[in-house]
Amino acid sequence: MNALAGKHGVGRIDVMEDRMMGLKVRENYECPAAVVFLKAHKALENLVLTRDEIRFKNLVDQEWSRLAYEGLWWDPLKADLECFINSTQSRVSGSVSLKLFKGTATILGRKSPWALYSEELASFDTTTFDQRESTGSVKNFGLQSRMYQSLMSKFQNQKNKDI
Repeated sequence: MNALAGKHGVGRIDVMEDRMMGLKVRENYECPAAVVFLKAHKALENLVLTRDEIRFKNLVDQEWSRLAYEGLWWDPLKADLECFINSTQSRVSGSVSLKLFKGTATILGRKSPWALYSEELASFDTTTFDQRESTGSVKNFGLQSRMYQSLMSKFQNQKNKDI
């Protein structure tokens, strides 16, 4: 993969980085295979993990990376984070198709027996799932935000009367 992706210019990375001691440094990396494999893996994660698992895993990955970067390899928090990561990865399997061209790796498709995506359910043309049934859920899901806007309007009107 290094040779194939490298031939297409994939994996050249120019980063401005903040070191532990406060120095800002410029780093240049050339890691074609790593870029391709990480991108493919992320595509599978997005297919099989739930929205909340993806959201939380992004936070976990950032913290795990910080601990590893700072040399805290044996920190108990790192081990705790790895328990979550390992749990999510038990379902991350399948295949990913990519196109390598002019420095980019583009995902063309992905498949997994654990896929949480259903084209039939997600389609607006489906008869399997009646999207009108979501109206109440969507309305209730946004209730707190609508209450906030109502209070903001109320207090803004009251403020304008006081002026």
